[in-house]
Amino acid sequence: MQKVGIIAHGIIPFTKEDHKIESILHKSTNDLFQKNTNIDKKGIDAVLVSTNNNSKYLSPVLSEMVGIQPKIAHSIESLCNSGTNSIVSAYSYISSGLADMVLVSGAERYDSPGQILEWDNSRGEFKHPIFWASIFSKSYKRKFGISDEQLALVSVKNHKQAKENPNAISKKTYTVKDVINSKKLTDDLRLLDCSRPCTGSASVLLASEEMAKKYTDMPIWITGIGQKTTSAGFTKNTSLASMESTKIAGQSALKMSNHTVSDIDVAEVHDAFSVCEPMALESIGFTNPGKGMSMVKELHDTNNFKINPRGGLIGTGHPLGATGISQTIEIVQQIQKTAGNRQTDNANVGLVHNMSAASTSSTVLVLER
Repeated sequence: MQKVGIIAHGIIPFTKEDHKIESILHKSTNDLFQKNTNIDKKGIDAVLVSTNNNSKYLSPVLSEMVGIQPKIAHSIESLCNSGTNSIVSAYSYISSGLADMVLVSGAERYDSPGQILEWDNSRGEFKHPIFWASIFSKSYKRKFGISDEQLALVSVKNHKQAKENPNAISKKTYTVKDVINSKKLTDDLRLLDCSRPCTGSASVLLASEEMAKKYTDMPIWITGIGQKTTSAGFTKNTSLASMESTKIAGQSALKMSNHTVSDIDVAEVHDAFSVCEPMALESIGFTNPGKGMSMVKELHDTNNFKINPRGGLIGTGHPLGATGISQTIEIVQQIQKTAGNRQTDNANVGLVHNMSAASTSSTVLVLER
């Protein structure tokens, strides 16, 4: 099978500002090409756009704006894991021989329609993610005897780490008391337990081994991929205190990469809400069921940036279509040792976990030098 690597990336700061989707897509791709002026755009065979925005024909529009005439151009929408699904699609085009280089650009506005699932009438009024997150929080706390104060530490840790990320929307640090005293949204969820929708864009360029070595001496290879969709409605989850699709996707990605979870040096996990981080850590296998918060506390107390070094979704912001791509860029930077003050020690193998809609769908990637 053809090796596939990430050879370049571009990203813009996440904000609450009102920009056109085409404009922010162009900004992150422009950042990519400005930082990699040696790349011949004529060699880019495909352009994939990751977004939940309702604008049409975005991939051909972006291609024209950037000056590319690709063989393949289309958009990919899968709510919050649109970004990693787009990367998997790009990987597939290259590994199959249909393309040698693929540009993947993800973008979202702060008012993305992907934030609310209008299609699912069975949810009644519970169409906003805060409601499934509230149910997850209640179930997780009840099953494992976890307190609101313990869960609040996820937000504290990730906001602290986001301070070292120049692209993060959060510039503040918080205490557990601050999180607990923030606006109460439901019985089990407060404002600072939540990631924030925002405007942002991120881009990566994937290439075959031959093309990668032509343009860079530091390609980061995608060695493991796992994807799993269990349903569309969250009520079909086997448990509301664990993530079945994440568990299956994680096992698949690690198996493909010939690694175990103990080999992972740094990871980005999808902390859309505080409870999601310990649940993801447990489902991937970083720790035993019910012990996710113990791991979070230890990482926070020792100032260890191993999990969500860029600040996670809670600290960085969550522009749906760009999230999985920005997570992947962070792991690329960690492995390349270019993450600045966020740099973790001995980061050689990294993992990305990106999910949608109460973990009804998950994508996991393993990356390495």
